[in-house]
Amino acid sequence: MSLLWARVTLTAYRWLGAAIYPFLGSYLAFRATKGKEEHARRRERYGFASSERPNGPVVWVHAASVGETTAVVPLIEEVRRRGIFVVLTTGTVTSASVAGERLGKSVVHQYVPLDLKPAISRFLDFWKPDLALIAESEIWPMTILELGARKMPQVLVNGRLSDRSFTNWRKRPSLAEALFENLSLVVAQSEEDAERFRALGARPVSVSGNLKVDTAPPPYDHSEYEYLHNQIGRRAVWAAVSTHAGEEEIAADVHQALNPAHRALTILVPRHPERADEVEEMLAARGLIVARRSRGDPITKETEVYVADTIGEMGLFLKLADICFVGRSLTATGGQNPLEPAMLDCVILSGRNVQNFRDSYRNLLKNGGARLVNDGDTLAKSVEFLFSNRKAREKMQIAAHKTVDELSGALPRTVRALEPYIKPLTVKAELQHDGRRKRRW
Repeated sequence: MSLLWARVTLTAYRWLGAAIYPFLGSYLAFRATKGKEEHARRRERYGFASSERPNGPVVWVHAASVGETTAVVPLIEEVRRRGIFVVLTTGTVTSASVAGERLGKSVVHQYVPLDLKPAISRFLDFWKPDLALIAESEIWPMTILELGARKMPQVLVNGRLSDRSFTNWRKRPSLAEALFENLSLVVAQSEEDAERFRALGARPVSVSGNLKVDTAPPPYDHSEYEYLHNQIGRRAVWAAVSTHAGEEEIAADVHQALNPAHRALTILVPRHPERADEVEEMLAARGLIVARRSRGDPITKETEVYVADTIGEMGLFLKLADICFVGRSLTATGGQNPLEPAMLDCVILSGRNVQNFRDSYRNLLKNGGARLVNDGDTLAKSVEFLFSNRKAREKMQIAAHKTVDELSGALPRTVRALEPYIKPLTVKAELQHDGRRKRRW
């Protein structure tokens, strides 16, 4: 694909977006009926602001979903500590909830505008960000081009490229170059990710490690933990978290294969809580006794599976479990973050499809802090073995903690890489603060 063809393609993308823009209202309304949009805040998706822009420098941080949002929280806190205002955009209702819980009113949250010129232009005209920080792999062509056209610095932080994304971009090198040349800097998670970004035309590229390692363990309500822990008693507990379609059935198979002597409780945490009804129906059809977190069902001696279908309580469910299977790794691909269970002393099991967290798993496996399974049968055998071998569990917990310690340090490395962009804004914020203070006197 020639550079000219890439420009033509991006121009066509721009005009196609402008053409469909007036017809997106019904689409967003439909998503709202499914709980995927906040009805009262749909205008934010068109770039309309729902908060006032403060005076002074503004950094726009975009994180697509829950994992990305959690990862950038410490970075946002560092930016705010310097007196710089932050507007955080996310793309999902769950990530908006996490942002509210973790950051409160220290930032303004907006839903990310649609990647269409009218919406992006309206958003940028209002907020006028001095710097845009985009988390992980959020490559939105119109957003990148509009920021580039306005000469607004844009940095990809905690950057990663999955195998599939990299393969797709490599098929369109001129298109990739036309977009990635607009990035002022890429701060990649690993050397492998860095090489991939360089191959696609990004310059400069540095390596920080994974920001998710430098986050605090997932929070949990201690009183709720004690309440549920007392209900569970001395039963063995394992959790299947961030599960996708097909993995809940595997978890049910595992539960039914476990030695009855364990009186095991299975905690099932679907990646998308709105699937809880169908998951419960599947479990009930197997004759399993189910309790639901969203209904406030108690965990009784008869409860076999606890469907944890609420938002923002992952820390609670991981803290309750001795063993954790991390989903999106058997029937789906890519994997989910294994470091959160490691931080909460939960022994880690996973399928082999963990490409999106390759570096984390590579180090966990090297240290003995995780095990990979091929299918439901080997998962059941692994859970059974670990239930019966306390020393093996403790050895894996120690190894997982060691891995987290070894992988830490991404936050200070990221801040150092961003210093040329953040330092001038820090000075500007300080001068503005001093000016306000002098006027008061």
